[in-house]
Amino acid sequence: MYYVYIVECKDGTLYTGCTPDIEKRLKMHNTGKGCKYTRARYPVVIKYLEKVETRSKALQREYFIKQLSREDKLAILNSK
Repeated sequence: MYYVYIVECKDGTLYTGCTPDIEKRLKMHNTGKGCKYTRARYPVVIKYLEKVETRSKALQREYFIKQLSREDKLAILNSK
């Protein structure tokens, strides 16, 4: 099982990622040990979480979400 997630950074920007262990990944983001983007923008708050069966499908979904405009990402957040 994998998770596709969207977090809101302290500066209000959104970051999308995927991981097999969401708790571990959020801890990494919130201690400055996550990806380069969130290192300078933590703490982050999870806004969206989606379970996906395989790593391949998770990466495809992550890519799809990353291509969306901010407005479309906010629509995803508001739909859940």
